[in-house]
Amino acid sequence: MFKIGDFSRLSQVSIKALRYYDEIGLLKPVSVDRFTGYRFYSADQLPRLNRILALKDLGLSLDQIADLLTANVPVDQMQDLLRQKQAEIAQQVAEEQARLRRVEARLRQIEQEGALPEYEVVIKPVPAQQVAAVRATVPTYADAGPLFAELAGYFWQQGIDPATPYPYLSLYHDEGYREQDVDMTIAAPVDRPLPDGERVRVYELPPVDTMASVIHRGPYDRIHEAYSALMASMEANRCSITGPNRSLYLHGAGQSADPATFVTEIQFSVERG
Repeated sequence: MFKIGDFSRLSQVSIKALRYYDEIGLLKPVSVDRFTGYRFYSADQLPRLNRILALKDLGLSLDQIADLLTANVPVDQMQDLLRQKQAEIAQQVAEEQARLRRVEARLRQIEQEGALPEYEVVIKPVPAQQVAAVRATVPTYADAGPLFAELAGYFWQQGIDPATPYPYLSLYHDEGYREQDVDMTIAAPVDRPLPDGERVRVYELPPVDTMASVIHRGPYDRIHEAYSALMASMEANRCSITGPNRSLYLHGAGQSADPATFVTEIQFSVERG
């Protein structure tokens, strides 16, 4: 029989850990002196302790280890649990590899530009959103004005100040960039049920789990720079586009006449490779 200090030295496990294992029932001492409260352990307990340490090293929680050790778990159940842990670790490795690629891409960008980048691209989830929207094919990307006006007119009909819904956004449905005949939706969020209009439809934009996003500050004639930054980031992170891209007008012509103050968020629904 060994006192807890001696058993700690033999097993290379701290006294604090041994006491905690006792508290949660994972490894009880053979006996406890009823007068002094000293815990005593046996060398026969070392195999159990080593199994606890081995399973802990595999990433299993103490609760999982307790279940495995106390329930006489069959081998196939143990295999299932380890396969689950294997999948979790593989996912963590993949996420860290993706993070490493992002760091490498950032380093290359800084080395090429000699300064911190102007644009920061982030990947984020975007929740579902109820919108009023009008979709049409317009001659060019610059010809969205009538759609904004049509949506504003719809809001007036519903007794809503068109400046209240925020932010207005556009969605582009074509597979690629088009010189003409652009399939576009102009939409704005709504916070209550509204009827459809003549061409305006009220519906829910679905959620997007992985949306690549970048903020552009300034006039629209320089927005291609933000698209270039977004494209470079998506390439570095092996992202493929999975749905219509969006432009959110966080601060635009409706709030300011000075294009230098415009703030636009560009979003692409993506899937990481």
